[in-house]
Amino acid sequence: MKLTSREELDVVILEPKGKIMGGPDATMLHDRLHDLIKQNKKKVVIDLSKVEWMNSTGLGILISGLTTLRNNGGELKLARVTEKIQSLLTITKLITVFENYDSVEEAVKSFS
Repeated sequence: MKLTSREELDVVILEPKGKIMGGPDATMLHDRLHDLIKQNKKKVVIDLSKVEWMNSTGLGILISGLTTLRNNGGELKLARVTEKIQSLLTITKLITVFENYDSVEEAVKSFS
């Protein structure tokens, strides 16, 4: 997995690419979120449009990220979720846990 980020209207947009399967991926995303919290950047959108697949560990990483941000007064939202990941979120009932938007712009605006 590769992870890039950008900022728009004080919201950090994380753009993972590839597969989110745990191991180094988990550490990379976890560390990035903790760095953002230290910088007092607590509004995060994860753009999942370039994620090919995610296993249960990948879902755990997202849940951990959401919990970490909420415990620090922040929020994590998902944008552009692919069909494969959408069905995974639906099966696991996590679709009700995450705010999910069709576009990054909508997700960013939802913070205002």
